Amino acid sequence: MLHMAWFVGQGYSVHGWQAPWSGRIDLEWMRPDIYLDLARALDRAGFDYIMLEDGLLMPDSYGGTPEWFLKNAWMVPKADPMALVPLIGQATTRIGIVATMTTSFTPPFTAARLGATLDHLTDGRFGFNIVTAHNERSAQNFGLDEHYEHDLRYEMADEWMDVVDALWSSWEDGAIVADADGGTFADVTKVHPIDHAGRFYKCRGPLNVAPGPQRRPVICQAGGSPAGRGFASRHADTILARYRDADAAKAFRDDIRARMAAHGRDPDDCKILYLMTATLAETDDLARARFAHQGEEVAANFEHKLAFMSYASGKDFSKLDLDAPLPEIRTNAAQASTKALTAGSGKTLREIASENASGGFDFVGSPDTVAAQMEETARAIGGDGFLISNPLTRHAVAEVADGLAPALARRGLLPAAMPARTLRQRLRAF
Repeated sequence: MLHMAWFVGQGYSVHGWQAPWSGRIDLEWMRPDIYLDLARALDRAGFDYIMLEDGLLMPDSYGGTPEWFLKNAWMVPKADPMALVPLIGQATTRIGIVATMTTSFTPPFTAARLGATLDHLTDGRFGFNIVTAHNERSAQNFGLDEHYEHDLRYEMADEWMDVVDALWSSWEDGAIVADADGGTFADVTKVHPIDHAGRFYKCRGPLNVAPGPQRRPVICQAGGSPAGRGFASRHADTILARYRDADAAKAFRDDIRARMAAHGRDPDDCKILYLMTATLAETDDLARARFAHQGEEVAANFEHKLAFMSYASGKDFSKLDLDAPLPEIRTNAAQASTKALTAGSGKTLREIASENASGGFDFVGSPDTVAAQMEETARAIGGDGFLISNPLTRHAVAEVADGLAPALARRGLLPAAMPARTLRQRLRAF
């Protein structure tokens, strides 16, 4: 079976601006309705979770100005996804809700308290997508002249996780006795300060809210660099990975599992989900024609890809020669994403930007054909599942929830029933 999730890649933002099937997103983008519709559909379809991306900046890496990003409503405006979590939790019964939290600019106590609160409000279905934030502009919004060095960010994040884990453990099991007759709600002997004083953080504790049903909300991570892999292998319950071929994906999975074992963790306790897009239609021929049409649109509007690469890398791709082979891009920003987006040995920047490829797996065909492609790819990798990264419109949601998901279920790739109550239990059910 496969673990399935949906990656809301622009977070709480404007989805499908001026694209077909986007409805009146220009007027409705701040309303929660599209996220609730997505969650209800995927809950019914048997998906494990939805993951909400986030960013803390006004991007200006492409052309040195925010003009392109504002004009195209891409990555801006963007609201805080944490506000959506309890709304989605109330609208659904089984699916997990994972929202993005940055370690670089959020005090551990604030994050631990928020995580425990949201875990209570969702009955144990909450998770943090932990990021270190990759953009200089984000750092400058929090009082820094420039962002911390890439690997240092992960060293900080490692200690950050130690602190939030200690805070989530600062209440022992049974601390709340709720003894109305005896007049005691909580047992003071079972609630403890953590007294953490480390290299980067200092926190007395204890948390002033009891931990939620999972005690430790599910931790998602997406770092593909060596530092990111080290962090994920120590802390993550699920990992977002972006690879174009099964061999590279399998090598990544083998590496993470070996690192987990070296840390004394059971490798089966972390599920790796690979980013994918699904171009679906009633027949394979129609799907291939649709994919070809999408390719024509990408080639005609390749500036979007240039802006995306600029956003991920912090490098201004508008200044590079479109018709020269693209050199290796070194960055202090999102290293793994930059590598995935710019891959193509010997290709020019124009060729890379014009390619209709997401950087992950791109499956094309009828629902049954795509389900077969996914099964074959998952077997070649060894597991664990996929993270849909299609643009978010109700049309796309219906294609996946009511077309692809039933095709996966017919192959036994989605569970017929999921008795697990919490998100962590769901991830570890198989």
